[in-house]
Amino acid sequence: MKRSEGYLVIGETAVARRVCATLAGDTGRVAHLTAPSDAEIRGALAAGATAVAILFHDDVAALRYALAVAHLDPELPLVVTIFDRTIAEQLRRLLPQASVISPAVLAAPSLVGPCLEAGVVAGLADAAGPSYVVKKEGRLSWLDTLPSGRTVRSRFAGRLPDLRHQDPGSRLMTLGLLGLLGALLLDLTWLLVIEHRGLPESYVDAARVVATVGPAADHAGTAYSVFSGTAMLLTILFAALFTAGVVERLVSPPLVGILGRRAVPRRGHVIVVGLGQVGIRLCLTLRRHGVPVVGVERDGSAPLLPLARRLGIPVIVGHGADRGVLERLEIGRCRALAAVGSNDLDNIAVAVAASAVSPETRVVLRAGEQEAIGETRSLLPLGVTRDVTAIAAGHVVAEFRGRRPRAIIADSSTIYAEFEPRTLEPVPVSPRQECCHR
Repeated sequence: MKRSEGYLVIGETAVARRVCATLAGDTGRVAHLTAPSDAEIRGALAAGATAVAILFHDDVAALRYALAVAHLDPELPLVVTIFDRTIAEQLRRLLPQASVISPAVLAAPSLVGPCLEAGVVAGLADAAGPSYVVKKEGRLSWLDTLPSGRTVRSRFAGRLPDLRHQDPGSRLMTLGLLGLLGALLLDLTWLLVIEHRGLPESYVDAARVVATVGPAADHAGTAYSVFSGTAMLLTILFAALFTAGVVERLVSPPLVGILGRRAVPRRGHVIVVGLGQVGIRLCLTLRRHGVPVVGVERDGSAPLLPLARRLGIPVIVGHGADRGVLERLEIGRCRALAAVGSNDLDNIAVAVAASAVSPETRVVLRAGEQEAIGETRSLLPLGVTRDVTAIAAGHVVAEFRGRRPRAIIADSSTIYAEFEPRTLEPVPVSPRQECCHR
């Protein structure tokens, strides 16, 4: 982009207000419209706006305004926030002049870094492999491995069954299956050890008992008849439990698995509290670094839970500030806890609870959405804080000034843009949460 003579910001989000405050403090030539009509957009463009930022949480609204601006001026450079990947790809195809960004994607590296290890500012993963930004003696530097030299991957995390986190359907199915297997093994052991029968014959009779058909009458002694009859009655109960569990899982697919990657990890994992756009992206990026994750979402009907299920992210429905939830998730053995919900006050409550349950656990907080805690340095005692709003605003400001960043990196007080590979330059972003148009 060429340096603009005037800027137009459309949207009522915290990012929009932050961008407007930064640009107004820099040049003073900025117009900010929250929900304009086509006539208002036409008037703002006629007043000399030569670059437009469309910053909404709602992808449909952002798409509508992007198409409206492009209709009025097909050559005008645009910066548009879109969270959904499919919509973003289509918008890039329809409007080549638009730079389509996702605040969640931009913030992920700066949130991942502190989750991996203390002293890591950001963790990036691309086609060339993982890389890390660390800060030593006030200077940022790049590394290809973690500073401690520790391996990131936890190969066996979450591979053992754990019924503590299962939904009722999974518990019923597992208990029923274990009961059926137990009855089969006990019957088989009786026939082999006490009755001294051969393995094929013993297996057939044990299977008949579990199937409630009963053993062959000419082979059944008095003691074994009593045992097998009792086993058949119990297997009716176990079979009912197993069937009920299967039906429950088919009707309501579970958020955690019994085995595999959707099983809740037990050590070396990161607990991500809040599964909005930022939380989902953080989980995916951590997994690209080889770190097991578990999500916590207090709203069982949250819109992104089906997406988390499809992506194989284990999710526990509960409040992240609940001591019982944190203890069940083995917070004392986790790598870090990230509180990344959309409400800053909720994130603070989670951080306080985590520090009380496990004081040595590293906590990473998302902040920047609310003016009341916009001064993130006040949150330092609670953990590592990342201002997601400032990260997104820094990207927009950098684009308006004529350069498209490869990545945006944030430490506790400064926003950096990577314009050239492994070269970081600070991007001034206003600390104010409100602009002069409000």
